[in-house]
Amino acid sequence: MLDSLKNPLSLIGRLLIALMFLPAGWGKLTAFAGSVGYTASGGVPMPEVATAIALIIEIVGSLALIFGFGTRWAALALALFTLVASFFFHKYWAVPAEQVMIQQLMFFKNMAIVGGLLTLAAWGAGAWSLDAKRGN
Repeated sequence: MLDSLKNPLSLIGRLLIALMFLPAGWGKLTAFAGSVGYTASGGVPMPEVATAIALIIEIVGSLALIFGFGTRWAALALALFTLVASFFFHKYWAVPAEQVMIQQLMFFKNMAIVGGLLTLAAWGAGAWSLDAKRGN
């Protein structure tokens, strides 16, 4: 039974993961100065450059997942981005006690997303993708 759901589940999974990144990337693009300020507040070096790189990874990576084009590489890029960003913006080990729970939750949610992206990188986009149409 689950084999018959493999392709629709793969598509739905790609769309749901992209749903997290595409609005975030678009938000950085449309409110660049504010995004740079937020990036700087996390202690990220060269916040303007980092924000520009982040929005490109989020937008291009999301579109790649949605269409299933270059999916494995996009998933790896998004996984690395999410992993690095988690250590800058969800430092649950370095916040006041009243903030630990939410930051820890956000950190480990991001680790789960990294895991899902790595699985997508390993197995690919599935048959309902441009990658499959191209024979990748």
